Amino acid sequence: MKIKSTLEEHFEEIGNDHVSASEDTPLRDDAFILTDDEKIARIRENIREVMLTLGLDLDDDSLKGTPDRVAKMFVKELFGGLHPDRRPKSSTFKNKYKYGEMLVEKNITLYSTCEHHLLPIVGKAHVAYISNGTVVGLSKMNRIVDYYAKRPQVQERLNIQIVRELQNVLGTKDVACVIDAKHLCVNSRGIRDIESSTVTAEYGGRFQEESVRREFLDYINLDTNF
Repeated sequence: MKIKSTLEEHFEEIGNDHVSASEDTPLRDDAFILTDDEKIARIRENIREVMLTLGLDLDDDSLKGTPDRVAKMFVKELFGGLHPDRRPKSSTFKNKYKYGEMLVEKNITLYSTCEHHLLPIVGKAHVAYISNGTVVGLSKMNRIVDYYAKRPQVQERLNIQIVRELQNVLGTKDVACVIDAKHLCVNSRGIRDIESSTVTAEYGGRFQEESVRREFLDYINLDTNF
């Protein structure tokens, strides 16, 4: 009789969701009918029920504020990127200095949340573009990464959303993003491999050319075939 490995069980558990997720974050049509305060109130009660079900004493000084803290964290912090009103405004400028080479913003700190287990994804994003006459403020690249990371995510989708947003902002297809991140759903549960990380990439326009892609990977010192 064959015994299933922990890794096989993990893939069966998430099914095909990991590979078939849409480029858009799955949201219901009524996602923004409730105000933030109304969402916090509902989540507070739901977290309270989860904790009570687990047998925790919510009269304890250390635990009694946890439902409220978690609810606020979900709405205001971890999943704040779900609301379109929080989408960063990206000011663009004419490329007056005629810089025609690749611009790379590497080692952007990334905190996100795996949508399968609601556990953290922690790593670095490396973003690059080639201007076609327009440039964007450097901090806006970090803000775009942060905005799309602050929602339940699949890393592949996060890659695509970052690239699509910058392509729209800059008016060019020549945008790339590589993400190298640890998933606590792998590191802290299931197979519990604390050393592994996941690398994903999305290349648009000229970055699909091998020489341009290689130059980008050399800039970020990442030796990979992605």
